[in-house]
Order: sequence, then structure tokens, then C-alpha cells
Amino acid sequence: MHAGFCLLRLSSRDFWALTPLELSAMTGGMRPQGGALGRDGLEALMRAFPDLPLPVASR
Repeated sequence: MHAGFCLLRLSSRDFWALTPLELSAMTGGMRPQGGALGRDGLEALMRAFPDLPLPVASR
């Protein structure tokens, strides 16, 4: 509802007349999606953003 009324600025009549497929298309649901991240891409991200070691808690 937020997307229809606030972002798309549809009237109540137009919003409630939409089918779920039409609303999905209007909010970008029909856009082609990028490909899934492959192993090479994952490894590049892991090198760019390595996990930091957790600090050792002192007792």
C-alpha cells in the first residue's frame, strides 16, 4: 500500500483496481535480475572484506 499510495501516488480507485501482477510490475518486480554470485565473485568479496578476528574477552 505504501508503494502504491506514497511512491506511485495512485488514487485509491486506481490502487484497488490493480491486479497483484500489475502492482508488481509497477514496483519493479518484472525487471530482469542480475545473475547469482558465483564462486569467483564470493572469493573476491571475501578478500575485499575479510572477517576480523573476535576480540578475546579478558577474565
